[in-house]
Amino acid sequence: MDAITADTHLARLAGAIAEPARARMLCCLLDGHARTATELAAVAEVAASTASAHLARLREQRLVESVAQGKHRYFRLASPEVGAALEGLLVVAGAPRGEFKPTAPSRLRAARTCYDHIAGMAGVALHDRLHAQGWLQQKAEDGDYELTPDGAVALESLGIDVDGARGSRRRFACACLDWSERRAHLGGALGAAWLQLSLRRGWVRQELDGRALTLTPKAQREMPELFESN
Repeated sequence: MDAITADTHLARLAGAIAEPARARMLCCLLDGHARTATELAAVAEVAASTASAHLARLREQRLVESVAQGKHRYFRLASPEVGAALEGLLVVAGAPRGEFKPTAPSRLRAARTCYDHIAGMAGVALHDRLHAQGWLQQKAEDGDYELTPDGAVALESLGIDVDGARGSRRRFACACLDWSERRAHLGGALGAAWLQLSLRRGWVRQELDGRALTLTPKAQREMPELFESN
């Protein structure tokens, strides 16, 4: 990219950020939580149709990306570099930003099933801790996850059939966007295997008439490094 093209692209990016409604959307997404177009319309104080046009402009400039999850479509910042650039601009602007306020019922927000894996704060904490332990890493080619050698040994020792999960016809491990936390929890065959392990070991209890999961004291005693959030 030569200097003229870079300057032109910078001007286009600045123009996309400069519109107040779009700036509010971007600042809202800085907390790392994805949001729907309806939620971003409310944040920006614009009509739904106007919000769609703004989001199209932000996607065109690769400032945001959309993720389909079930029947909903969520928007989030396109990359950590976008977040870093926005954070830098906010430092210059000297303005504070608000916090994410989830609206999910507290029991469902704490822990629940998402299809056949763990979601909610417990699921997000597990996802983050598997990465922090160095057991899970992102595959560069497709964005899915793979276990590191240490991770495979660790999960096998806990009782997860890693080879069986790899041999299933579904994705092995992937990020599943959490609708209450708006961050990723662990999905795919590995996520399903972890839920089954947690039920067998008595780390979680599943309600008979709903999706809510109860995290047991046994989990907090035996696996605090994986079940307790930062």
